[in-house]
Amino acid sequence: MVSFVYIGVLWLNHHALLRLIRGTTLALSWINLAVLFGAVIIPFPTAVLASAFTHGDTDDQRAAVALYALAAALMSAPWLVFFGYLHRHPALLDRRVTPAYVRTQRLRPITGLILYGLSGLLGWFVSPVLGLIGVIVMIAYHAVTSEGLPRWLTRR
Repeated sequence: MVSFVYIGVLWLNHHALLRLIRGTTLALSWINLAVLFGAVIIPFPTAVLASAFTHGDTDDQRAAVALYALAAALMSAPWLVFFGYLHRHPALLDRRVTPAYVRTQRLRPITGLILYGLSGLLGWFVSPVLGLIGVIVMIAYHAVTSEGLPRWLTRR
């Protein structure tokens, strides 16, 4: 269920991002494929996680949560590249999108890289359940911010 919601959140974020764009380039298309790759890789760590919590011991669960969190953290990286590319190529953006908005949105994938990574470490060193809760909290964060961070952050 968590992975279904995760892929749904990925789709919502992708949809919201593409609404900001009025044009594309070959480089941006390749970056977009990297973003979509996240939807392809998530079933593997999901299967490992399900198996570990169904049939495994605590060590299996630790490794599974760390793998899932690592996959989630790696899924944040192309988003950072995507926003960086849009920041450097503002002509691709819809006229209503300000450079400040794009700059602020780069905080979301940075947050993902850091906090998914910390969730994996928490799951490995402290408790697999706590690590999994950290991942779920991050998925919720990305769901709530699928339309971007609040506009008041972009007024800087």
